[in-house]
Amino acid sequence: MSADVRTDRDPAPQLPRRVRIGYGLGSLCTGTFATVPGLILLYYLTNVLAVPAAVAGAAVFLPKAWDVLINPLVGALSDRSRLRGGPRRPFLLIGACALPPFFALLFAAPPLRGAAAAGYVAVLFLLAATAYAVFQVPYVTMPAEMTEDPAERGRVLAWRVAFLGVAILLSGALAPAIAHADGDTPASYRLMGIAVAVLLALGMFGAWFTTRWAPAVARSKAEPSLRAQLAAARSNRPFLFLAGMWSLQALAIGVMLAGVQYFATYTLGSANAVTPLFACMIGPLVLFMPLWNRLARLRGTTCAQWCASLLYLAGAVGLVFTRQGGPVLGYTAVAAVGIAYAGLQLLPLTMLADTLAADVARTGRRRAATFTGLWTAAETLAFALGAGAFALVLAVTGFRSSDADHRVDQPDTALAGITAGMSVLPAVLAVASLWLLHRYSDSLKEEPAHAD
Repeated sequence: MSADVRTDRDPAPQLPRRVRIGYGLGSLCTGTFATVPGLILLYYLTNVLAVPAAVAGAAVFLPKAWDVLINPLVGALSDRSRLRGGPRRPFLLIGACALPPFFALLFAAPPLRGAAAAGYVAVLFLLAATAYAVFQVPYVTMPAEMTEDPAERGRVLAWRVAFLGVAILLSGALAPAIAHADGDTPASYRLMGIAVAVLLALGMFGAWFTTRWAPAVARSKAEPSLRAQLAAARSNRPFLFLAGMWSLQALAIGVMLAGVQYFATYTLGSANAVTPLFACMIGPLVLFMPLWNRLARLRGTTCAQWCASLLYLAGAVGLVFTRQGGPVLGYTAVAAVGIAYAGLQLLPLTMLADTLAADVARTGRRRAATFTGLWTAAETLAFALGAGAFALVLAVTGFRSSDADHRVDQPDTALAGITAGMSVLPAVLAVASLWLLHRYSDSLKEEPAHAD
């Protein structure tokens, strides 16, 4: 599917409402798959399948690290595709057919324990990550090709971010509630996997079906090789600093997501505390996202990103003192993180869209597929590395793994490590991201004048 690129003199038509809403449905997939494995998978391995923490971290991290290679490849294949239905939608359909069953099998809880269980989970997670990349990379590219009007593109992204908040809140509350309903048994995790797979299918098939009515006013094209894509990224300093900033923040969030179940169980004293704890973290998404959007319009997106980043840092530091200050302090600090997270989900995407538009104006080339492929690869890798980093903290501090039928007491070093992994490590990453945000701001001033 292709179409002529409109001229600047032509009015930018509004997209049909069903296209904007339908495209947003795809975030039920992206939000869910970014949240649930990061929230539950590591705990599932160490506390249900008796996998040692270091091995569990590798089983979670390595399959997602594959995205660094597969995401740019999917972008290039999608660009060269001549399949019926256009260069993007057939990939959405392939991903929709593959990811839900792979996800359900991931939590099928086979009668394996230890390293064997880790191997099973790693293989299924690799297949699920590949299916997700097939869907996600074309999906993220589509708004830049539906319309050249920044305001209309903003409306499309608003629906995407709204459904993203719903997906994170719904899946983040639903998955732990089902998994813990019967005392962390393999059967409860199996049921959770099926329920989440249904949510994934709803979003993915919904986005594929409704975008059939989306126009194609522009066609971006990825570079032919990973080396060429990395060279293109190096030529765009604002993109480099922006992607680096978000990667560090996504890594910090990934560490927190991996740690929140351990924090609930061992710091707050109840595995079921993960549901209100997660509600404090994700609940503000829907409420505060419009406020962050309003602040961005009033003071600029970069200023709003500074505010969100500093608030996240303050919340992470507050978590350090939970064991001394009690659960109220812990919930309050997590709520501050959640308010900041609402901005961190919205603002980097807005900054990315602006950066891509500036690249077109500066170079005359449409490279959205290249940059979004690298962006999604870095984001996915960061979230996966978050779980691996938290697992490393557990391993170093002496955390003891167990299965669902045999619970063990944890040494004081492991308890301290859980708190530090949930607070100190994300705070350090947040500080580093502030430096990259500063460099991003400076790079915008250094950019040459846009081409007419």
